[in-house]
Amino acid sequence: MTSPLATPWRLQPRAGRAARPARLLPSPLPSPLPSPLSSPLLYRLSVLALLLAIAALAPAQGWAQALPGVISKPAPGGGQIWSLPVQTLVLLTSLSFLPAAMLMMTGFTRVIIVLGLLRSALGTATSPPNQVLVGLSLFLTFFVMAPVFDRVYNDAYKPLSENKLSLEAAAAKAAEPLKAFMLRQTREKDLAMFAQMAKAPEMQGPEEVPLSILVPAFVTSELKTAFQIGFTIFIPFLIIDLVVASVLMAMGMMMVPPATISLPFKLMLFVLVDGWQLLLGSLAQSFMN
Repeated sequence: MTSPLATPWRLQPRAGRAARPARLLPSPLPSPLPSPLSSPLLYRLSVLALLLAIAALAPAQGWAQALPGVISKPAPGGGQIWSLPVQTLVLLTSLSFLPAAMLMMTGFTRVIIVLGLLRSALGTATSPPNQVLVGLSLFLTFFVMAPVFDRVYNDAYKPLSENKLSLEAAAAKAAEPLKAFMLRQTREKDLAMFAQMAKAPEMQGPEEVPLSILVPAFVTSELKTAFQIGFTIFIPFLIIDLVVASVLMAMGMMMVPPATISLPFKLMLFVLVDGWQLLLGSLAQSFMN
């Protein structure tokens, strides 16, 4: 006697009923895809990668004990000198602060704000584009800061490269010309405000002002100076807008936007007075006076 499960299915009508048309059964589902780890090679590679990660995150005890000898060595005066790998690490880490130093400790802030306000006064939303304004601001900043950078190179970098100064002494030498530049452009009122908020002790001279107080005071003064220059730039273009709007109102052309009509007159005025030379020359002179 054979098992009913072993007998193949057949489409047979039931007894006593009319035969119905045969129905098609759904096709069997495809077999699932094999797992990526089912392959022996992939499994071994994943285990090897896991072991390498654990080995990298858990260094040997001998490495940790030998690390202080690599970091520093005794100096003749009784101090310690950082090794070359550590000095390189500190230098590369400090390079990440260069963009912030370029923005906050130079004349870049004043230049980029004035150029942005000029574009707003002209009414040209995308001309000159942002890339042109940033590039022009950078090169004008390099021109203005050239004497300061020369002093930093001659007083700090060159002696450091010749092993005449340590890294700490070179950093102090490099900060001196930057502090002198920022002090010339900083208002005493802003400097006194930040010194009061920091509860700094009484200082005998400007050379005693720390950078933690000088930098925010310098940025505040730069913002105020930039907006003052921008106000003077806006006045002639604002007069042109008012005149054009009054003429259009008198002619009954209220549906015509005044900015469309006044834009050619603004550009013509700016070109006739040689506005780029006046503006960039005035910006450069504002740092040198």
